[in-house]
Amino acid sequence: MKTKISITVDQITLEKILIHVDKGRFRNTSHAFEFAVRKVLQEAGELK
Repeated sequence: MKTKISITVDQITLEKILIHVDKGRFRNTSHAFEFAVRKVLQEAGELK
């Protein structure tokens, strides 16, 4: 189950993420942020 949240990011970060979304690396901005957070958590040993 997914939970909807709201976040605030600076304009440059959003623009860079949208470039990756437009190129098809991510389905949408939510997918990009979830990917990034999971990567950080995996590197911290909190997810497998």
